[in-house]
Amino acid sequence: MTESTVLYDAPGPRAFVRDILISVVALFALSAILVFIVAKLAAKGQLTAAKWEPFTTADLWKTYILPGAVGTLTAAALSIVLALALGITLGVGRMSTNRLICWASGTVVEFFRAVPVLIMMIFSYFLFALYDVFPSKQLALAGVVTGLTLYNGAVIAEIVRAGVNALPRGQSEAAAALGLRGSQTMRIVLLPQAITAMLPALISQLVVVLKDTAIGYQISFLEMVRQGTIVGAQYSNYVPALTVIAVLMIALNVVLSWLATRVDARLRRRSRTAAETTEVTQTAERDTAGA
Repeated sequence: MTESTVLYDAPGPRAFVRDILISVVALFALSAILVFIVAKLAAKGQLTAAKWEPFTTADLWKTYILPGAVGTLTAAALSIVLALALGITLGVGRMSTNRLICWASGTVVEFFRAVPVLIMMIFSYFLFALYDVFPSKQLALAGVVTGLTLYNGAVIAEIVRAGVNALPRGQSEAAAALGLRGSQTMRIVLLPQAITAMLPALISQLVVVLKDTAIGYQISFLEMVRQGTIVGAQYSNYVPALTVIAVLMIALNVVLSWLATRVDARLRRRSRTAAETTEVTQTAERDTAGA
């Protein structure tokens, strides 16, 4: 009798052999495709040392790559902070007992979730330019940040709402029994627990914010992907240039995920410590009362 798991039955001897064969064939096919691509690139001269040599000079990094990295990080940092603030506000608003606030928040969330990020960036860019809202040098940054903030704020609002609704109803009932108002219950009891629970989803969305800064290329925003294409056009080495940019973007995403994971672990340790402290205190009080 084969062992079973929650999701599927464990494969038998024949199925196991079949799975191994399929995996080997798939690996061979992928390897063949990779070899074909590398051969084609080598035939076009894209893998020669001369194509990679510009990246060994400080001038290229100072002129192209570092300004692009600064632009990407600036837009991502501003968008993340603003999107978190907007998302929490809209998420709480959607759960408000006031019908007007709930309806308005829901309308804003559904609207900005439906509009593509690029359209919001372009619209914001030309709107700010038309009314001179920002200096000309900051128009592209303002457009990118506005588009990312509105879209990701709407998505984060749904994450917040789902996190709060996933909590046991006993939390709200206990807060009401203690005499807390609805706003106090949300701020003191529900949100802290929900944020800890929904951190993995928030981390994923923050990585999306960082990657979507590349869309700002369409409104001439100075970011890493745009700079990579400029380097590729300047030195006729698109493959090495975009490979370097991809590695840098992956590194930035890994660092962001690592930081968010550390924050998640720290919050969970605090919650666990607070719960243990409360339990010890309650036990001591019961022992004192019994004595």
